[in-house]
Amino acid sequence: MEYREKIKIAVAIVSLATLSVILTAQYRRRRRQNRPWTSCYLHSDPKPQLSFKRVLADNSSSPFKHLKLNGDSDNETSSDSHPYEKEIKDLVENPRFEFDDDLDMDMDLKMSDSYVWIETESQLKELVDVLSRERIFAVDTEQHSLRSFRGFTALVQISTRTDDYLLDTIALHDEMRILGPLFADPNICKVFHGADNDVLWLQRDFHIYVVNLFDTAKACEVLAKPQKSLAYLLETYCSVATNKLFQREDWRQRPLSAEMLEYARTDAHYLLYIAGCLIVELKQQDSDNSSYPNDKFHFILEASRRSNMICLQLYTKESEVSPGGSAASSILSRLLSGERGSSISSETQDLVRRLCTWRDLMARVHDESLRYVLSDQAIASLAVTIPSTPTEINDTVAQTDSNLDTLSLSSSLPSPSLVVCSHFDDLVNLIQDRKDNLDDIVPMLLKKCLGSNGSCPVSVYNYGLLVNYEMKLTNMLLSKQNGLKNRKQVDRKASRQLFVQKFSCKAPVYHNCRIYANDGRLLCYCDRRKLEWYLQRDLAKLVDENPPAIMLLFEPKGRPEDEDNDFYIQSKKNICVGCGEGSHYLRYRIIPSCYRMHFPEHLKSHRSHDIVLLCVDCHEIAHAAAEKYKRQIAAEFGIPLFVRKVADNRKASDVQVQSSSMTDVEEQGVSPLHLRTAAMALLRHGPRMPSKRREELIQIVRQYYGGREISDEDLERALLVGMSPHERKRFEKKNGFSLKHTTGNILLDKQQASTAATAVKSSIDNELTFSGVDASETTEAEPAVFLEDQDDCTVTDAETSCFGFDEGVDREVSATTYQDRKSDGNEASDAEDGRASMVDDDNCKQSPSAKKTDLNCLRQDGSNPSKCNSKLSLLGHGPHGKQVVDHILKEYGEDGVNQFCQRWRQVFVEALHPRFLPAGWDVMHR
Repeated sequence: MEYREKIKIAVAIVSLATLSVILTAQYRRRRRQNRPWTSCYLHSDPKPQLSFKRVLADNSSSPFKHLKLNGDSDNETSSDSHPYEKEIKDLVENPRFEFDDDLDMDMDLKMSDSYVWIETESQLKELVDVLSRERIFAVDTEQHSLRSFRGFTALVQISTRTDDYLLDTIALHDEMRILGPLFADPNICKVFHGADNDVLWLQRDFHIYVVNLFDTAKACEVLAKPQKSLAYLLETYCSVATNKLFQREDWRQRPLSAEMLEYARTDAHYLLYIAGCLIVELKQQDSDNSSYPNDKFHFILEASRRSNMICLQLYTKESEVSPGGSAASSILSRLLSGERGSSISSETQDLVRRLCTWRDLMARVHDESLRYVLSDQAIASLAVTIPSTPTEINDTVAQTDSNLDTLSLSSSLPSPSLVVCSHFDDLVNLIQDRKDNLDDIVPMLLKKCLGSNGSCPVSVYNYGLLVNYEMKLTNMLLSKQNGLKNRKQVDRKASRQLFVQKFSCKAPVYHNCRIYANDGRLLCYCDRRKLEWYLQRDLAKLVDENPPAIMLLFEPKGRPEDEDNDFYIQSKKNICVGCGEGSHYLRYRIIPSCYRMHFPEHLKSHRSHDIVLLCVDCHEIAHAAAEKYKRQIAAEFGIPLFVRKVADNRKASDVQVQSSSMTDVEEQGVSPLHLRTAAMALLRHGPRMPSKRREELIQIVRQYYGGREISDEDLERALLVGMSPHERKRFEKKNGFSLKHTTGNILLDKQQASTAATAVKSSIDNELTFSGVDASETTEAEPAVFLEDQDDCTVTDAETSCFGFDEGVDREVSATTYQDRKSDGNEASDAEDGRASMVDDDNCKQSPSAKKTDLNCLRQDGSNPSKCNSKLSLLGHGPHGKQVVDHILKEYGEDGVNQFCQRWRQVFVEALHPRFLPAGWDVMHR
C-alpha cells in the first residue's frame, strides 16, 4: 500500500513539473509575441568598438573622406585624392634602396619571450620617437570583421631589428593618428607582406597613409617564386611553421592568449630578415643580367616599383542603390539555378529582397557583419518556408545554420544571432505583411531602431545612417508636396549619381599647356605629359611655368596656319560644351567609334576636334541622337547594324548535312547573339529544362554547326563566337575558367556580307553635292603614313608634326590616372560599338603589315581566309561600321570620310545646341 502511494505521489510530482514547464514556455512565448518591442542586446552587451569616439568610415553610404593636408582646401583636394600622391609617384618613378646596412642578415632567428605592449598615448608617443630614428621597420595588422559591418583593425605589430611592439589599437583607436607622419615619411621604409589590404585598412581606421613600402609578396612575384605566402617564406628562410587558422580568431579579446601573441609577433618579427634575403636574391638577378645590356628589366627596382604602387590605392566605401540589392541578386541567382528554380515564385523573390534589405540595415545599425546577422542560406530558407511566428523563425534559422559547413565559421556563434533575437517581432511583420513598399521599409525600421524612442543605442557607426535617411525623407516629402513622381525621380537621381561617380573624369582633361615653335609662334595646346616628353629628350626648353609652356629646339613639320584652322591654338575649359556644367564631365566622341576606328590612321591619330566634354544629362541626349542616326545610316546604306547570321565552316568528318539547303549560309547560319544565349542556357540549365525548350535551343546551336550532333565542347566554343580576343579574355576571367577551344572559321550571311553600292553611292553623292564638292572629281586617296606614335610624339630626323596634338584627348594621353581614362564617354556611349581589341589574338600570328588588314578577314563576299581570326567583335556595331567606312573610302576616298564626319557633327549640333564649344570648332572641320 505504501508502495502504491509513493508511485501516486511521484506521478503527481512529475505531472506538476511537466505542467509547470509547459505553462512557463507558453508564458514566455505569449510574452515574446505580445511585447511591443524588445530591448536591444547592445544595451547589456556592448561591443569594444562602440567606445570609439572617432570613426572615419561609419556605416552610412556617405563617401569616405580622405585626409587633407595643411593648405589643401575642399576645392583643391577631392575625397578621391591621395594626400601623398606626389611623394609616392616619385618613389614609383625613381625607386631607391638605401637601407642595406639596416638589414641584419646575422640576426638570431630564435624569437625571444620579450616584447613591448603599447596601450596608452604616452607609450605610443615614445614608440614614435624610437621608430623615427629607424630607416626601416616591419609592420603587420590583425583585423576583426565578424562582429563589425566594415571591420576594424584590432592589433598592429611593428618590429625593428631589436624589438617587437604590439599596439592595442582598440585602446588606442582615437590616438593612432599619431603614427601618421611616421608612416608617410618617404625616408623610412616600411616592410609588409601582402600589403594590399593593410594599406587600405590603415587609411580606413586611422587616416594613416603608407609611403615608401617594400612588399615581400611583390618581391616573390618578381623572383617568380613557386609560392608567395608568408607561411612559405617563414618556412623557407626561417624554418618557422605558423598556423594561419589564428587569422580567424577573435582579435578583440583582451588579454590575448599566449598562442595568439606568438602568432602576432611571428608575422612581423621575421619580416626584416626575409626582406633582406629577398633583396639579396633580387640584386643577384640584376648582377646576372648585367652581361645583357639590352635587358632593361631591373629586378630590385621593379620590386620596389610594384610595392609602392600599392600605396597609391585609396579606400572607398562600397555603395548600393538599394540596401542589400547585390546580396539579394546573388541569393536569387543560386535559388533560380537550383533544383527548385522553376518553382520559385515572384512572391518568394520579393521576400528575399525584403529580408536582404532588413539584414543590411540591421548590420549597419548594430555594426555587425551580414553573415553574423543572418546567413544567405537562412534568408533563402525563410523566403521559401515563410514562417509566421518567432518560434518558427528561430527553428528555421537554427536548422539551416546547423547544416552549414562548420569549418567556415566559428561553432560558438549563436543561431539565431542576437540581432535576430532582439528583433523577432519586426522580422515576423516583415515576412507576413507584404503591404509595405520596399522603399518604405528602411525609414520605418530606422525610426524604430534609432528614432527618439528607438530600441537600439545610437553610436558613431550608425549616427550618419540616421542623418542621411532623415535628409532623404525630407527630400521625398518635398517632392510629394510639389506633385512630383517620387519613386521614379528618386531612382533616377540615385542612378545618375552612381553614373557620375563611376564614369566622370576624376581630374581636369585640359591642362592648357602650350608648345611654341623655335620662332616663337604658338603651335598648339597640350597636356603635361606631352610637354614632359619633349623636355626629357632635350627637344625643347621650358619658357613658362604657370601654366607650363615650352619652345621647340627644332623646326616642326606642320603649323596650324598650314591648314587654316585655329582650333588647336585655343585654350579650352573643363566644362560641358552643351550647358556649361563644371562639377562633372565625361569625354564624348561625336564620331562613333564603330566608324572612326576604321578611318585611315592619319585622319584619327592625335585629333581632338571631335572629342568634347559633356555632363551626364547632355551626354544622354547626344547619345540618344547618335543611336537614332546610326539606325538611319543602316537603312540608308543597306548595311544592318548587327551581324545577322554566322555559321561554322570547318570541314569535319562528323558533319551530317540534313539537306542540300544547309550548304547555303543564309539557311545554315544563326544570329551570334541567339547562338551565344542558347549555348549558355544549355550549359547552365540543360538537364533541368523542359525537353521541348531544350530541343529548340539545341536546334539553334546545330544550325551554326551545319546540322550535326553537338557536344559540350561545341557549346563552349559557341560561347566565344563573334567575340574579339579582348572580349574572350574578359569573359574567361569573369567566369573563372579558360575556354581553349577555337571558334573555327566563321561565315557571315549573304545579306549581311553583300554591299549596297547603289544606296551608298546615292547617299554620298547627295552629301557631297550639298557640300559643294563634285563627287565625280573625288579619288581614292592613299593614306599617308605618320611616324608619330599614337601616345607619344616620336621624333624622327629632328622633325615632328605638332599640329593637332591638342591635350592628347583623342588618345587619352592626359595626365590623369588609368581609371580616369577608363571613364571616357565611350564606356557609356560606344560600349556596343564593338571596337577592335588592342590585345593580339594568340591564334593569329601575323606580320606588322598583315595586322593592319586583319579586319578584312570578314570579307563582304562571305568567304573567309584560312588561319585568320578577326579582332573585330561581331556582337556590336563594329562590322557595320567597317563596311560603311570601306564603301566610303572605296567610292570617294578621304573626301567622303570628311563629309561623313561633317554629317555626324551636324547631328550633334542639332541634338544638343551646344553653347560652350571651344573657339575654332566647326562642323566643316577637315
